[in-house]
Amino acid sequence: MKTIFITGASTGLGRATAILFQQNGWKVIATMRKPEAETVLGQLENVTLLPLDVTNDKEVKNTVDLAIQQGVDVVFNNAGYGLVGPMEAISDEQMVRQLNTNLLGVLRVTQAFIPYFREKSAGTFITTTSMGGLFAFPLGSVYHATKFALEGWSESLSLELGLFNISVKTVAPGGIATDFMGRSIDAPSHPAYEAANEKLWGLFNADNFSTAAQIAAVVYEAATDGKDQVRYVAGEDAKALYAQRTEMGYEAFRKEMRKNIFGS
Repeated sequence: MKTIFITGASTGLGRATAILFQQNGWKVIATMRKPEAETVLGQLENVTLLPLDVTNDKEVKNTVDLAIQQGVDVVFNNAGYGLVGPMEAISDEQMVRQLNTNLLGVLRVTQAFIPYFREKSAGTFITTTSMGGLFAFPLGSVYHATKFALEGWSESLSLELGLFNISVKTVAPGGIATDFMGRSIDAPSHPAYEAANEKLWGLFNADNFSTAAQIAAVVYEAATDGKDQVRYVAGEDAKALYAQRTEMGYEAFRKEMRKNIFGS
């Protein structure tokens, strides 16, 4: 029986992924900041809950050590949140927190598992990025910085760890119909950007979003298909926009984005 280690498993995509893998006969190590508050996953057979704050280096090392004792085949880096707002409205503290969680947290967890995977010459790392790691919207520059960074980091690391038969993959979803927009968004505002902000959010239609279960199915595909493939674009909205960007080219797509939001 194989085992997956999941960060950010308390809600949304993390929880849906834990449930899907458990249903498919996997052992699941589901981590979250407050496992004592989890009421769903703890009731499932072959699911272990462990505490993990990915911004706490000591806790990362302790939790990874506990997980390795049980054996791990796949690591799913999923913990993260969105910092969305104009650059001039974002405080230094908010920037540091976003980078520490979305980017450095992934690097910490991955680095802690690498020696274990290298010694057994097997293992897979999967990281939730975003369609926002493939192209950018306005008013999300720091969030995009983390997601673009994860895409580049993953591509480089796939070449590096391929030496030891370790796979590195990303799942880049579009909109997900969860409580992410409420629970996992930090949205500083500035009056100079209010009109642009309204136009931006007006472009998003929740009817086009994927369910967490649909994106979890892509995570399962990435974990089990045996392909030498880094990027998995997930969700029909993300696929359509990524195809449009590829067809139009970077600059034309950027100008079209600006026209759609700002009208020029």
